[in-house]
Amino acid sequence: MPYEPPTHTVERSLRATSGAKVVAGVDEVGRGAWAGPVTVCAAVTGLRRAPEGLTDSKLLTPKRRTALAAELERWVTAYALGDASPEEIDELGMTAALRLAAVRALEGLPVCPDAVILDGKHDYLGSPWQVRTVIKGDQSCIAVAAASVIAKVRRDTLMAELEAERYAAYGFGANAGYPSPVHKAALEELGPTPYHRLSWSYLDALPQWRHLKKVRLSAEAAALESGGQLGFDF
Repeated sequence: MPYEPPTHTVERSLRATSGAKVVAGVDEVGRGAWAGPVTVCAAVTGLRRAPEGLTDSKLLTPKRRTALAAELERWVTAYALGDASPEEIDELGMTAALRLAAVRALEGLPVCPDAVILDGKHDYLGSPWQVRTVIKGDQSCIAVAAASVIAKVRRDTLMAELEAERYAAYGFGANAGYPSPVHKAALEELGPTPYHRLSWSYLDALPQWRHLKKVRLSAEAAALESGGQLGFDF
């Protein structure tokens, strides 16, 4: 399906209206997974022409995404990744965990950005960051698209390594910790691994493992939880 390539339009707008010189694109992956971290990438690209085929990571085949991520890591001016662990997600809730991972990524850049383009409609970063939220920014903004691809490939690689090392039954190499029939079957038989989020409501449908569920203190975070039911939407 044809799609419009991303541009620097939002970045140029930020530079013109706020005087920002360094603008980072930020995107996350893993928000709706049952297992694994939530991973955020912050990428600075300047105003150079993007590599051919750059778009939202979800629109790319795994092979193309992997090849493009390697190219992007060389092409971007700078990038950094930040994770929030399953334990931190359970303790803080997803919104606060996203902010933690994003701050880790932004603080990992060699230069502090003057402004941030954040994929989506919700600003989970807040002060002191100057944030511009952009719905479908991973399709329309070059820096956000670059962050999307790098974050997706890095997290998918991590989950595949977990499968290869110890947790083959869960199918992490194929599902990256997201809901899937294989993942559900392994949970029913074997229970959650140390990499599962134990505050999520998928445990409600697993009576034999329900005693492992952790109660999250933040009602707001619980209400914002994604992917909590035993469905198979990615």
